[in-house]
Amino acid sequence: MKALQYLNKYFLKYKYRLLLGIIITILSKILALKIPRIIGQSFNIIDEYKKGLIANTTDVKHELFIHILMIIGVTLVAGFLTFLMRQTIIVTSRLIEFDLKNEIYQQYQRLSINFYNKNRTGDLMNRISEDVSKVRMYFGPAIMYSMNMIVLFAVGFYQMFSIDPILTAYTLIPFPILSISIFVLSKVINEKSTVVQQYLSKLTTFNQEFFSGINVVKSYGIEKSIIANFDDLANESKNKNIDLYKVQAIFFPLMVLLIGVSNLLVIYIGGKQYIAGEIPIGVIAEFILYVNILTWPVAIVGWVTSMVQQAEASQQRINEFLEQIPEITNTNNTRTVIKGAIEFKNVSLTYDDTNITALNNVNFKVRIGETIAILGKTGSGKSSIVNLIARLYDTTNGTILIDGEKITDANLTDLRNQIGFVPQDPFLFSDTIENNIKFGKEDATTEEIIIAAKNAVIHDNISEFKNKYNTVLGERGVTLSGGQKQRVSIARAIIKNPKILIFDDCLSAVDTETEELILSNLEKVSKEKTTFIISHRVSSAKNADKIIILESGKIIQQGPHNQLIKENGYYKDLYEQQLLEKEN
Repeated sequence: MKALQYLNKYFLKYKYRLLLGIIITILSKILALKIPRIIGQSFNIIDEYKKGLIANTTDVKHELFIHILMIIGVTLVAGFLTFLMRQTIIVTSRLIEFDLKNEIYQQYQRLSINFYNKNRTGDLMNRISEDVSKVRMYFGPAIMYSMNMIVLFAVGFYQMFSIDPILTAYTLIPFPILSISIFVLSKVINEKSTVVQQYLSKLTTFNQEFFSGINVVKSYGIEKSIIANFDDLANESKNKNIDLYKVQAIFFPLMVLLIGVSNLLVIYIGGKQYIAGEIPIGVIAEFILYVNILTWPVAIVGWVTSMVQQAEASQQRINEFLEQIPEITNTNNTRTVIKGAIEFKNVSLTYDDTNITALNNVNFKVRIGETIAILGKTGSGKSSIVNLIARLYDTTNGTILIDGEKITDANLTDLRNQIGFVPQDPFLFSDTIENNIKFGKEDATTEEIIIAAKNAVIHDNISEFKNKYNTVLGERGVTLSGGQKQRVSIARAIIKNPKILIFDDCLSAVDTETEELILSNLEKVSKEKTTFIISHRVSSAKNADKIIILESGKIIQQGPHNQLIKENGYYKDLYEQQLLEKEN
């Protein structure tokens, strides 16, 4: 249970709730174990009456009536305490589940982009849902039923031993077998539970990717292939679950067998003692009731063991992520005022997941309020530059300065709050268009939203929708065209009014005419803002203060438009090629 030791802090946090639940559990079970003694006494009264030791029928009826009332009273009080027990322990387990999910979610937000490049969404979702649910069972039912078992065994066997030690000793004979069985089977359950959770993650990941890529699946007509792959994975998962439950299924028949053996021993040994006059008949009835009351706690040992082992396997998977140290951390907790001057000094970047060197000894300066355009072929390192500016990654070598200070020394929250970022593949949430734009500024007014939309040349399109700005988008904005998604994403960046604007090839899906309108608006909006425009089009870059041409992670050309079109090289060739395309 090493992995579960991580959760000890939650035991401390909710110690009073749990302690109260445990006290209530003890009281309820002590009361419940009074019933066999009362019933045993009732049998003794009847036996004494039959033997003529009690002659008065009225006295017998009165005693039995009192015993019946006592049984009803004890049962009601024990039942109420059991209700309170569930309200304390089970509710506490839900509170811990809530806390643990929040802790995992916060860790997910702290972890760097590189972490998400290495892990699948389905697996991340499974660990915060299915795995946490398994862990909750450890805090709730496992604790509650374990306490039930401990109290019932302790109190029950004490009472049995005080009545008849010999009969109690015979009743205990099957329990060493039970202990050994639990020890052996629990190890197997732990191993198989880990495998089951891994396959559940694989299924979740497979489905998440299938639903996300449903357009591709249908366009290529590969539904049969996908279904066949899913069937194979589902069958593997099913087989792993069957293997687990086969082992778990051994517990309950074993418990029933052991309890049956205990009952037979009570009847046989107790019967011989009663015939010999060593014990009254009520003791046999009392012992049979004790053994059967202990049936559920004994049977639950297997279930609790299974729950704990599954929780251990799940918490081990959760700990793998909770123990991850974010690659990008905030090294400065004091406020940093961001103005927008940026300098790259001998910057290189190698992605550790692919070992690809995206940038190699890059040097350039951008003054406050300047616009810089970055052009180059696919894979030349354009997006890597803006990823470094937003500190989504840190450099492998070299230094990035923001307002003359190392970017790693700036307050990370302040830095990102002053960046309006429009990525290559804009992500829109399954929410209204208005809320998607307000993602850039939570308290934006309707007027500000409309102005931002107009600057992004998307207002007219939105106005044509039935619900206008209250139109709810599909997942990832699937109900909009590629160009519309890009423009909503631009509006979201503009409304933020940051010091640094980054447009990462965000006009690739719009026509030339719309592009010119957007660029004209962006030129007004980006005044006094440091702006990065990444593009494949000269039309997007020509008005920039400085243009950088990248090739294989290196700067091969640098300067304004008028300078570069006079130099032989990539920019002049691209300019002439796109000029011919426009004329044709």
